Amino acid sequence: MYDELSRQHVQELRRGTVVLACLLSLREPGYGYGLLESLDEAGIAVDANTLYPLLRRLEKQGLLTSEWNTDEARPRKFYRTSSDGVRLAETLVAEWNELDTALTRFTDGGNR
Repeated sequence: MYDELSRQHVQELRRGTVVLACLLSLREPGYGYGLLESLDEAGIAVDANTLYPLLRRLEKQGLLTSEWNTDEARPRKFYRTSSDGVRLAETLVAEWNELDTALTRFTDGGNR
């Protein structure tokens, strides 16, 4: 469907949305594989080799917290959006909405 140049630009456009999607999704605790599935179901395809380093980076930045669940046979690390992460998500959503409104003006030919 896309040529290589289009594919590169689509990937660049989607890259920032993954951060926001993670912050929004992890307002309820979740683990990496479950997050991969929920993002995919929402239409935000991300590779595990991209997601797990992103989760670690967001945790290091203080935007996520994590804890290990050792109640099951295989321990799993659960992530949750921190209060700083919630504030950032709110800021990003507001910015997203402003950008969407601006871009809609262009795609509607200035009719909005």
